[in-house]
Amino acid sequence: MKPKRGHSGYQHKKRFGQNFLNNQTIIDRIVMSIQPKPEQHLVEIGPGEAALTAPLLEVVRKLDIIEIDNDLIKPLTQRFSQNKAFHLHHHDALTFDYASLIEKSEEDEATPLRVVGNLPYNISSPLLFHLLNYAPLIRDMHFMLQKEVVDRMTAEPGSKTFGRLSVMIQYACQAEYLFTVGPANFTPPPKVDSAIVRLSPYPTKPFQATNEEAFGKLVKQAFSQKRKTLRNNLKGLLSSEQIEACGISPSDRAESIGVEGFVKLANLYQETL
Repeated sequence: MKPKRGHSGYQHKKRFGQNFLNNQTIIDRIVMSIQPKPEQHLVEIGPGEAALTAPLLEVVRKLDIIEIDNDLIKPLTQRFSQNKAFHLHHHDALTFDYASLIEKSEEDEATPLRVVGNLPYNISSPLLFHLLNYAPLIRDMHFMLQKEVVDRMTAEPGSKTFGRLSVMIQYACQAEYLFTVGPANFTPPPKVDSAIVRLSPYPTKPFQATNEEAFGKLVKQAFSQKRKTLRNNLKGLLSSEQIEACGISPSDRAESIGVEGFVKLANLYQETL
């Protein structure tokens, strides 16, 4: 079966998880959610056929584009290279150094990045974790993702969808579920619903881990076997008595503990190192 072509004749590549927006009403709604301003510095990951790129370039003073697909570089360059706001980076978004986009002159040094994109489903979680490394440089992020992923990102403790991704995202950012986008709005149509999420990194985190690497390690281990209790999953990191000292029952499962609880556990673990 041949890859499906978009309206530009471009062949969509399964290995890049490409599903391009084709509904102008949805595109307009996303741009309205972003509310770009002329003085802002935006970064778009995976522009595809430029559904968001074109309206953003009409507004902002600088738009950095991160695109891995060789076949999209030429058409994007041909279409937008005359626009002074357009800056294309032929690179993998998973390894790109977003700090390199921060301009060094005094007047622009404090301008935070605003990141947007219709993220490929097959790399969404690792890409989100990569971007969290740059959270202090980012004002906000607006992403189209698989609805299931957005549900996990915005889940409350105690729900079935609350997990490691929920904790790590909500530790660093305020996460808002904006709206759902059905498969018919894409070419080719995916087999699942998508959703738009807004992530706003906290200038000052509500709960601060003393060592964020230790925090990430503890959260990962706590969710390593979802059906097991904290007593079992955190064995080797914290004892039952230490878990209780944080005001948490060792017989609880990880999905019942909020960000504050995990920060308490991680900070105690850090003290024991």
